[in-house]
Amino acid sequence: MLEFGKIFLTIVGLFFAIYLLLYSTYLFLSAMVGSLILYRNRHRNLMKNQIEHDFFVPVSIIVPAYNEEITVCHTVESLLGLDYKLYEIIVVDDGSKDETAKKLIERYHMIKTNRPIHRQIKCKNVKEIYETTDYKVPITLIRKENGGKSDSLNMGINASNFPYFICMDADSTLQIDSLKNIVRPVLEDESIVACGGIIRIANGATVRDGIVCEYHMPKNILVAMQVMEYDRSFLASRIFFDQFNGNLIISGAFGLFKKECVIECGGYDTNNLGEDFELVTKLHVFCRRHNYPYRIKYIPEAVCWTQAPDNLKDLCKQRKRWNVGLTQSMLKYKEMFINPKYGFVSFISYLYFLLYELLSPFLELFGLFTMYFAYKLDLLNVPYMILFFFIYAVYGGLLSVTTFLARVHVENLKISGKDILKAIFLAIFEITFLRFILVIVRFCSFFGRKKKTWGSIKRYNVEETN
Repeated sequence: MLEFGKIFLTIVGLFFAIYLLLYSTYLFLSAMVGSLILYRNRHRNLMKNQIEHDFFVPVSIIVPAYNEEITVCHTVESLLGLDYKLYEIIVVDDGSKDETAKKLIERYHMIKTNRPIHRQIKCKNVKEIYETTDYKVPITLIRKENGGKSDSLNMGINASNFPYFICMDADSTLQIDSLKNIVRPVLEDESIVACGGIIRIANGATVRDGIVCEYHMPKNILVAMQVMEYDRSFLASRIFFDQFNGNLIISGAFGLFKKECVIECGGYDTNNLGEDFELVTKLHVFCRRHNYPYRIKYIPEAVCWTQAPDNLKDLCKQRKRWNVGLTQSMLKYKEMFINPKYGFVSFISYLYFLLYELLSPFLELFGLFTMYFAYKLDLLNVPYMILFFFIYAVYGGLLSVTTFLARVHVENLKISGKDILKAIFLAIFEITFLRFILVIVRFCSFFGRKKKTWGSIKRYNVEETN
């Protein structure tokens, strides 16, 4: 038994050494590439004169909403203040049980209309349509039967008048130049079918008229750890994947899509809880199957501010939903697994999400079980194990701090020394404490009933998130 245990632990140890080596290499490369590209872009923009053109791609902004009476008017108000000329705002109320629709109708003096909607993508039935043209751009409110976020987005696509659409959440705020920045690549490259913006956590930021007036690390420690997590993901991973057209996800909080292409591939999957991941992966598959020249871009200069869960219960619900959606999408498009037809998207992006996102809860919990097994057989070098985990935590924390400081520098944000010390401390705490909790949550998401419902967290007025 002891001899078998030694052989088993040797094999497992070799596997995890390779697993962690690959993950550490990926973290290092993504953090370095992301930081260098951000610095290069900022340096280039400072050194050259940018010529502003009066060319605008017409864009429909679709805002699906369910019980968003607290935030929806502020979101629409922020959209009206964007530095852009040719766009429309479409709010889709998915059978809200609160006063979401009433707040919008009263605030913007909207009039009920009988406007027909050509349903090119299947979605639930319309109840009422309200419109107003009294503001900078047209605003449309569609009240429909409850069908979920994906169904609401499909309705918005059907109702949209322009060739490109933006999907965003009803609790989000765009910076004043975000629409201009996310559209710019489309003017430069007609093969682009989707662009993703960067998501920032609004807790701790004061954003007025689309401009960041003040920023500090959130007082809530759980939210502050999410800031570090978001920066590592959006400022490292996605910039790295963007170098080879390999992004498999555009956040549902802020993304631009070519309507014609989305309609051709069937729109959003209403049975998938991760509609953002599913649609982007579907676009990769659709375009490759039909030899459609395409690019899916990530634009870190296009910034969207959104509220993050400020308590563990809401955070766990959010991450469980994300993981269920990831599982559904990975299984649905399993043809991408080690498939030369998809190139780097298959051998880097898909494999990364498979090994380090989808399967990581099983692998990490198995690793803990193995350590316990080794300890019981007196085959575990405890000091070495402690040193190993310490080095891993410090290494991961340094990379998180690097991306955090890169973001602060590039956006020219002014933060205090106290915030920097807080970021350094929480970077290590996040990669150990929070990561372990979320591993358990993601593991549990594979079991139990998968409810096809709107995800929700406690909402606040923007002034209350600081």
